[in-house]
Amino acid sequence: MNFIKKILMLLLVFTVAISAQSAGKAGLSFLKIGFGARNLGMSDLGVAGVKDVSAINYNPAQLVDNTQQLMFNHNEWIQDVSTEIFAGQFQFWGLPFAIGVNTTSVSDLEYRDVPGPVQTTFDVSYFYSSISTAFNLTEQIRVGATMKYIYESMWRDDAAGIGYDLGLLYSDVIENLELGLSFRNLGSMDILRNEKTELPADMRFGAAYDYELESLEANLQIIGGVQKYLDVDETHIHFGGEFLYKKIIALRGGYVTSYESKGISAGLGLLYNDFNFDYAYSPFDFDLGSAHTISLKYTF
Repeated sequence: MNFIKKILMLLLVFTVAISAQSAGKAGLSFLKIGFGARNLGMSDLGVAGVKDVSAINYNPAQLVDNTQQLMFNHNEWIQDVSTEIFAGQFQFWGLPFAIGVNTTSVSDLEYRDVPGPVQTTFDVSYFYSSISTAFNLTEQIRVGATMKYIYESMWRDDAAGIGYDLGLLYSDVIENLELGLSFRNLGSMDILRNEKTELPADMRFGAAYDYELESLEANLQIIGGVQKYLDVDETHIHFGGEFLYKKIIALRGGYVTSYESKGISAGLGLLYNDFNFDYAYSPFDFDLGSAHTISLKYTF
């Protein structure tokens, strides 16, 4: 237990030191959009209970228990924001490695330098590529890290930077219960025209519990936790669940607090041999529309 406390303290001290180097409200909001319809359908916490390569977006320590996978994610977000994410996991030097690529775009934004008719339109583009790895510290404790190259292009300006994530996973705290902790989107960007865009750094802590429903030939997973953005006074509580029947079909739901425009989410999954199809639905208030996410995964 003392060893666990030391690990947690080191992560906390390191993160505070990094985040203290920047101030102001963060940009690069595309980094806040989740990865994997399964996670999004269950409130988009993802710090524990993720058994696929989408863990690179939430807590890379979870990669240790995964097999080799390929995953594609398409997200139609609100206000014409579209995101495509591809990720793959493989073994190298006896360690799990995962790579990821994210492209996000917003089309046909209107430009005016004086009140009046639209003078022209332009697109905004975001991109990152990442590499992640993880390993066992003890039989129950895993650690992981992700490094990201980030690029943004807006009108006639662009900038690049480096971000990274740190993760810790403690499995079988009691049977079928695991705890996860991660610090995401640390790092910095180059100057975009006049100033640097701050990354939306956050801390996530959560738990996942699996329960076998033998009489129904089903599995129930319950997740819950907290997400705290480091540069603003913004905290969210996440909880959700998945009902998986005969390892064929899954029904999911979730809720996240303290957002003005969203709360609930839902989804479903279909599993066939080594293929997974997942869908998530996230409605927004104030006539903003709804987000739809589709994920395809192949395990080999």
